[in-house]
Amino acid sequence: MGVFQKIAQLLKANINDLIEKAADPEKMLNQLIEDMEEQLQRARVEVANALADEKLLEKKVEENKRLAEEWQKKAELAVSKGEDELAVEALRRKREHERLAQEYQKQYEAQHEAVEKLKSGLKMLEDKIEEAKRRRDLLIAKSKRADAQITITQTMSKLTDTSAFESFEKYAQKIEQKEARAQAQEELLNSTKTLEDKFKELENSDSDILDELQKLKEKMGK
Repeated sequence: MGVFQKIAQLLKANINDLIEKAADPEKMLNQLIEDMEEQLQRARVEVANALADEKLLEKKVEENKRLAEEWQKKAELAVSKGEDELAVEALRRKREHERLAQEYQKQYEAQHEAVEKLKSGLKMLEDKIEEAKRRRDLLIAKSKRADAQITITQTMSKLTDTSAFESFEKYAQKIEQKEARAQAQEELLNSTKTLEDKFKELENSDSDILDELQKLKEKMGK
Protein backbone atom coordinates (compact mmCIF):
# COMPACT_ATOMS: atom_id res chain seq x y z
CA MET A 1 0.00 0.00 0.00
CA GLY A 2 3.05 2.27 0.14
CA VAL A 3 2.72 3.16 -3.54
CA PHE A 4 -0.94 4.10 -3.10
CA GLN A 5 -0.09 6.30 -0.12
CA LYS A 6 2.63 8.09 -2.10
CA ILE A 7 0.23 8.85 -4.93
CA ALA A 8 -2.35 10.08 -2.43
CA GLN A 9 0.25 12.46 -0.97
CA LEU A 10 1.00 13.81 -4.43
CA LEU A 11 -2.70 14.33 -5.09
CA LYS A 12 -3.18 16.09 -1.75
CA ALA A 13 -0.29 18.49 -2.38
CA ASN A 14 -1.26 22.15 -2.36
CA ILE A 15 -0.64 22.70 -6.05
CA ASN A 16 -1.56 26.39 -5.91
CA ASP A 17 1.19 27.03 -3.32
CA LEU A 18 3.65 25.02 -5.37
CA ILE A 19 2.88 27.10 -8.46
CA GLU A 20 3.49 30.35 -6.61
CA LYS A 21 6.87 29.11 -5.38
CA ALA A 22 7.96 27.47 -8.62
CA ALA A 23 10.21 29.29 -11.09
CA ASP A 24 8.57 27.36 -13.93
CA PRO A 25 5.00 26.31 -12.93
CA GLU A 26 4.39 24.38 -16.14
CA LYS A 27 7.56 22.31 -15.68
CA MET A 28 6.73 21.71 -12.01
CA LEU A 29 3.17 20.52 -12.76
CA ASN A 30 4.36 18.24 -15.56
CA GLN A 31 6.90 16.74 -13.16
CA LEU A 32 4.18 16.12 -10.57
CA ILE A 33 2.00 14.37 -13.15
CA GLU A 34 5.00 12.33 -14.28
CA ASP A 35 5.66 11.28 -10.66
CA MET A 36 2.00 10.31 -10.23
CA GLU A 37 2.02 8.20 -13.40
CA GLU A 38 5.27 6.51 -12.34
CA GLN A 39 3.77 5.60 -8.96
CA LEU A 40 0.55 4.52 -10.65
CA GLN A 41 2.50 2.12 -12.86
CA ARG A 42 4.07 0.60 -9.73
CA ALA A 43 0.61 0.32 -8.18
CA ARG A 44 -0.60 -1.56 -11.26
CA VAL A 45 2.27 -4.02 -10.81
CA GLU A 46 1.33 -4.52 -7.16
CA VAL A 47 -2.31 -5.13 -8.08
CA ALA A 48 -1.25 -7.57 -10.82
CA ASN A 49 0.93 -9.47 -8.33
CA ALA A 50 -1.91 -9.58 -5.80
CA LEU A 51 -4.27 -10.86 -8.50
CA ALA A 52 -1.72 -13.54 -9.46
CA ASP A 53 -1.58 -14.65 -5.80
CA GLU A 54 -5.37 -14.82 -5.76
CA LYS A 55 -5.38 -17.04 -8.85
CA LEU A 56 -2.74 -19.27 -7.29
CA LEU A 57 -4.80 -19.68 -4.10
CA GLU A 58 -7.88 -20.45 -6.17
CA LYS A 59 -5.89 -23.09 -8.01
CA LYS A 60 -4.74 -24.60 -4.70
CA VAL A 61 -8.36 -24.81 -3.52
CA GLU A 62 -9.45 -26.62 -6.67
CA GLU A 63 -6.39 -28.88 -6.60
CA ASN A 64 -7.00 -30.04 -3.02
CA LYS A 65 -10.70 -30.55 -3.70
CA ARG A 66 -9.78 -32.73 -6.66
CA LEU A 67 -7.25 -34.72 -4.58
CA ALA A 68 -9.85 -35.18 -1.82
CA GLU A 69 -12.25 -36.62 -4.38
CA GLU A 70 -9.57 -38.91 -5.74
CA TRP A 71 -8.75 -40.28 -2.26
CA GLN A 72 -12.48 -40.75 -1.65
CA LYS A 73 -12.64 -42.94 -4.74
CA LYS A 74 -9.52 -44.85 -3.62
CA ALA A 75 -11.10 -45.44 -0.21
CA GLU A 76 -14.24 -46.78 -1.90
CA LEU A 77 -12.08 -49.04 -4.09
CA ALA A 78 -10.20 -50.36 -1.06
CA VAL A 79 -13.46 -51.11 0.75
CA SER A 80 -14.78 -52.93 -2.29
CA LYS A 81 -11.64 -55.05 -2.32
CA GLY A 82 -11.77 -55.73 1.40
CA GLU A 83 -8.66 -53.66 2.08
CA ASP A 84 -9.77 -51.83 5.20
CA GLU A 85 -6.32 -50.59 6.15
CA LEU A 86 -5.87 -49.04 2.71
CA ALA A 87 -9.34 -47.56 2.97
CA VAL A 88 -8.49 -45.93 6.33
CA GLU A 89 -5.26 -44.48 4.91
CA ALA A 90 -7.12 -43.18 1.87
CA LEU A 91 -9.73 -41.53 4.11
CA ARG A 92 -6.96 -39.89 6.14
CA ARG A 93 -5.47 -38.45 2.93
CA LYS A 94 -8.94 -37.33 1.85
CA ARG A 95 -9.50 -35.43 5.13
CA GLU A 96 -6.05 -33.86 4.89
CA HIS A 97 -6.82 -32.46 1.43
CA GLU A 98 -10.28 -31.35 2.54
CA ARG A 99 -8.67 -29.45 5.43
CA LEU A 100 -6.11 -27.88 3.07
CA ALA A 101 -8.88 -26.96 0.64
CA GLN A 102 -10.75 -25.19 3.44
CA GLU A 103 -7.62 -23.32 4.58
CA TYR A 104 -6.80 -22.28 1.03
CA GLN A 105 -10.43 -21.26 0.54
CA LYS A 106 -10.22 -18.87 3.51
CA GLN A 107 -6.95 -17.42 2.20
CA TYR A 108 -8.43 -17.13 -1.28
CA GLU A 109 -11.51 -15.27 -0.03
CA ALA A 110 -9.36 -12.85 1.98
CA GLN A 111 -7.03 -12.33 -0.96
CA HIS A 112 -9.97 -11.85 -3.32
CA GLU A 113 -11.40 -9.16 -1.04
CA ALA A 114 -8.02 -7.43 -0.83
CA VAL A 115 -7.60 -7.56 -4.60
CA GLU A 116 -11.02 -6.04 -5.17
CA LYS A 117 -10.12 -3.18 -2.83
CA LEU A 118 -6.82 -2.70 -4.64
CA LYS A 119 -8.55 -2.69 -8.02
CA SER A 120 -11.08 -0.19 -6.75
CA GLY A 121 -8.32 1.99 -5.33
CA LEU A 122 -6.37 1.73 -8.58
CA LYS A 123 -9.39 2.86 -10.60
CA MET A 124 -9.91 5.78 -8.22
CA LEU A 125 -6.27 6.82 -8.56
CA GLU A 126 -6.46 6.61 -12.35
CA ASP A 127 -9.49 8.91 -12.29
CA LYS A 128 -7.76 11.27 -9.88
CA ILE A 129 -4.67 11.48 -12.07
CA GLU A 130 -6.80 12.22 -15.14
CA GLU A 131 -8.49 14.95 -13.13
CA ALA A 132 -5.07 16.25 -12.09
CA LYS A 133 -4.04 16.42 -15.75
CA ARG A 134 -7.11 18.51 -16.56
CA ARG A 135 -6.40 20.77 -13.57
CA ARG A 136 -2.78 21.07 -14.66
CA ASP A 137 -3.83 22.55 -18.01
CA LEU A 138 -6.20 24.97 -16.29
CA LEU A 139 -3.64 25.99 -13.67
CA ILE A 140 -0.96 26.58 -16.29
CA ALA A 141 -3.38 28.80 -18.22
CA LYS A 142 -4.17 30.74 -15.04
CA SER A 143 -0.47 31.11 -14.25
CA LYS A 144 0.28 32.48 -17.72
CA ARG A 145 -2.65 34.87 -17.50
CA ALA A 146 -1.44 36.09 -14.10
CA ASP A 147 2.07 36.66 -15.50
CA ALA A 148 0.62 38.65 -18.40
CA GLN A 149 -1.49 40.72 -16.01
CA ILE A 150 1.57 41.48 -13.86
CA THR A 151 3.51 42.59 -16.95
CA ILE A 152 0.65 44.85 -18.07
CA THR A 153 0.33 46.34 -14.59
CA GLN A 154 4.05 47.06 -14.42
CA THR A 155 3.97 48.66 -17.85
CA MET A 156 0.98 50.81 -16.94
CA SER A 157 2.68 51.92 -13.74
CA LYS A 158 5.66 53.11 -15.78
CA LEU A 159 3.40 54.98 -18.20
CA THR A 160 1.67 56.79 -15.36
CA ASP A 161 5.04 58.11 -14.22
CA THR A 162 4.97 61.80 -15.32
CA SER A 163 8.76 62.14 -15.46
CA ALA A 164 8.92 60.59 -18.93
CA PHE A 165 6.22 62.90 -20.26
CA GLU A 166 7.87 65.91 -18.66
CA SER A 167 11.15 65.03 -20.35
CA PHE A 168 9.34 64.71 -23.66
CA GLU A 169 7.81 68.18 -23.29
CA LYS A 170 11.21 69.69 -22.46
CA TYR A 171 12.71 68.27 -25.65
CA ALA A 172 9.71 69.48 -27.65
CA GLN A 173 10.12 73.01 -26.29
CA LYS A 174 13.84 73.02 -27.13
CA ILE A 175 13.10 72.04 -30.73
CA GLU A 176 10.41 74.71 -31.08
CA GLN A 177 12.79 77.34 -29.67
CA LYS A 178 15.49 76.24 -32.11
CA GLU A 179 13.04 76.55 -34.99
CA ALA A 180 11.97 80.03 -33.84
CA ARG A 181 15.60 81.20 -33.71
CA ALA A 182 16.18 79.98 -37.26
CA GLN A 183 13.12 81.85 -38.52
CA ALA A 184 14.23 85.01 -36.71
CA GLN A 185 17.70 84.84 -38.24
CA GLU A 186 16.18 84.44 -41.71
CA GLU A 187 13.92 87.46 -41.20
CA LEU A 188 16.87 89.50 -39.92
CA LEU A 189 18.90 88.57 -42.97
CA ASN A 190 16.09 89.69 -45.30
CA SER A 191 15.76 93.05 -43.53
CA THR A 192 19.46 93.88 -44.01
CA LYS A 193 19.41 93.71 -47.82
CA THR A 194 20.63 96.91 -49.54
CA LEU A 195 18.47 99.07 -51.73
CA GLU A 196 20.57 98.05 -54.71
CA ASP A 197 19.94 94.38 -54.00
CA LYS A 198 16.21 95.08 -53.92
CA PHE A 199 16.27 96.80 -57.33
CA LYS A 200 18.29 93.98 -58.80
CA GLU A 201 15.69 91.50 -57.56
CA LEU A 202 12.96 93.70 -59.07
CA GLU A 203 14.79 93.89 -62.42
CA ASN A 204 15.34 90.15 -62.44
CA SER A 205 11.72 89.49 -61.64
CA ASP A 206 10.46 91.74 -64.51
CA SER A 207 13.02 90.85 -67.20
CA ASP A 208 11.09 87.82 -68.40
CA ILE A 209 7.88 89.83 -68.65
CA LEU A 210 9.60 92.66 -70.63
CA ASP A 211 11.04 90.13 -73.07
CA GLU A 212 7.62 88.59 -73.56
CA LEU A 213 6.11 92.10 -74.10
CA GLN A 214 8.68 92.94 -76.81
CA LYS A 215 7.95 89.70 -78.66
CA LEU A 216 4.24 90.43 -78.53
CA LYS A 217 4.76 93.94 -80.06
CA GLU A 218 6.90 92.56 -82.86
CA LYS A 219 4.25 89.98 -83.68
CA MET A 220 1.57 92.66 -83.83
CA GLY A 221 3.80 94.96 -85.98
CA LYS A 222 4.16 97.64 -83.45
